[in-house]
Amino acid sequence: MDERRQQTIEKRRRNKALLWRFLKGSKALYAVSILSAGITALADMAEPQVIRMAVDNALGGKEAHYMKPVMTVVNALGGFSYLGSHIWIMALAVLAIASVRVFSQYTFRVSNTKASETLVKTMRDQLFSHIERLPFSWHMKNHTGDIIQRCTSDVDTLRNFVSEQLTNVFRIVLLVILSLSFMLSMNRKLTLISFLPLPVIVLYSLIFYRKVSEGFLQCDENEGKLSDMVQENLTGVRVVRAFAAERRERERFEAQNEYYTGLWVKLGKVLSLYWSSQDILSGVQMLLVVVFGASFCISGEMTSGEYIAFLAYNTMLIWPVRMLGRMLTEMSKAGVSIGRIEEIMSAEEEKDLPDASEPPLDRDICFEHVSYAYENGPEILHDISFTMKAGSTLGIIAGTGMGKSTLMLLLDKMINLPEGHGRITIGGVDIRRIKTAWLRKNIGFVMQEPFLFSRTIAENIAIAAPSVEPEDVRAASRAACLDETVTSFTKGYDTFVGERGVTLSGGQKQRAAIARTLISPAPIMIFDDSLSAVDTETDARIRAELEARFGTASIILISHRITTLSKADRILVLDSGRISQEGTHEELIRQEGVYREIYEIQSGIREEAI
Repeated sequence: MDERRQQTIEKRRRNKALLWRFLKGSKALYAVSILSAGITALADMAEPQVIRMAVDNALGGKEAHYMKPVMTVVNALGGFSYLGSHIWIMALAVLAIASVRVFSQYTFRVSNTKASETLVKTMRDQLFSHIERLPFSWHMKNHTGDIIQRCTSDVDTLRNFVSEQLTNVFRIVLLVILSLSFMLSMNRKLTLISFLPLPVIVLYSLIFYRKVSEGFLQCDENEGKLSDMVQENLTGVRVVRAFAAERRERERFEAQNEYYTGLWVKLGKVLSLYWSSQDILSGVQMLLVVVFGASFCISGEMTSGEYIAFLAYNTMLIWPVRMLGRMLTEMSKAGVSIGRIEEIMSAEEEKDLPDASEPPLDRDICFEHVSYAYENGPEILHDISFTMKAGSTLGIIAGTGMGKSTLMLLLDKMINLPEGHGRITIGGVDIRRIKTAWLRKNIGFVMQEPFLFSRTIAENIAIAAPSVEPEDVRAASRAACLDETVTSFTKGYDTFVGERGVTLSGGQKQRAAIARTLISPAPIMIFDDSLSAVDTETDARIRAELEARFGTASIILISHRITTLSKADRILVLDSGRISQEGTHEELIRQEGVYREIYEIQSGIREEAI
């Protein structure tokens, strides 16, 4: 229990530290809004006192017993007898106080709005920047929809709490203290009576706070699941349509949406019960004040002015007490939201070792006894060892799930090779000691699943080098055998591609991704099954362009197509996560094994034999 309590305390400490960090840039604005809220509270306190003076002293003729500064002002205006015959002066005083309150409320709203928008901008900027620096393994474990929900809904929840609730704390505390002070100065017995239900209201609010926190957490988590479901369906809309799976996906969404709605309905019942109980308790408290106050007036224990002022202060006192429930409700939501945001912000970013350097990468690539397993999964690579000479072309072939892409992700440090699982070197330097940005800058990586942004074709190709000239874009496209296709479009390179390149064919997307890689020549080029959607003729043309354009680069070709790999200087055959064969194309087709079987199937030799 102590350990769990310590974890809770530590989590709250981290949440507070993160909130303080987010407030950078908006603290001064929030300070102005809090000060304005305090001035508004003081104006609220002063108005009933002026009315009390008018009723009891200026009009009623009762002897005055007020603080010296108050009496100094009254005497300077001619005394209560003069004010009684010129009551308009006191009306002007009420008007002046109201003007101060209006101005302070305006200042509060303006400064609070500026502060809240600054806070939201800071949170979004820091979240986006941090997420972009998180390792690929983190993104593999977290759903995109849930991340988006945390960066939108949870950010707004936190902003609303800070701007609407937290900034009012000072005003509420001031109202409670001053209200109680004025009420005690007028009638202690009635103050005690008015105070009796308040501990019950506060205690009930605290018990309620614990109940709703879990409810808000469930709602927030399931909103993330719903957002993730929507994101997946919108992204994969072509697959859904292709398999006529609209009904099934709709049913899945409706089931999740119904469960999510049920959680809010359940929470709404708890909230309704709480607010109803609060209304009853608050009504009882006000009824007691009205009844006993009237009785004290009749018995002469209070004056009419004191009674009117007391009712005003009691209203001011009961408002913040009732607001305590809403504040605790919003605090529950904000606590859940800041916790979910903190989970992102506390995720460790990619970091280089202190001695990381920027060595030349046009050197030999060496894998030494490399083994790797994804988290909670079986080992996918087993004791992989090979050396690739600088400037050579290496082909890799294997069945699905045999670790081909994993090898390249390890080389690019998209996933990190744990200590004790071998090492990967370039020019004898362990890639762990190479700066990550420098490594990736010098590795051109065309991934198995090309991703295009919702921009023009030219912008997608030049995304890694935005300052390049249009001719450079066309040169890269020609090398990728894309230029002829693009120039046939009405808008050419200004053609806008849909989300994830949905308006282009698979082969066009692959060639656009290849052009994007070719626009920034790198000493190491990786093509991860990136020619699978193009025909054999285009495949040959692209490989010829690569050879002519990047003859000195180290090129790694991963493919299921033998013709793509046949010109490689060396070919590795992976089987069950191990290197089962290696050699040139000619050497491998003379050996019994997987490579020769694939070659015979793809070349039609086996069919002819049958």
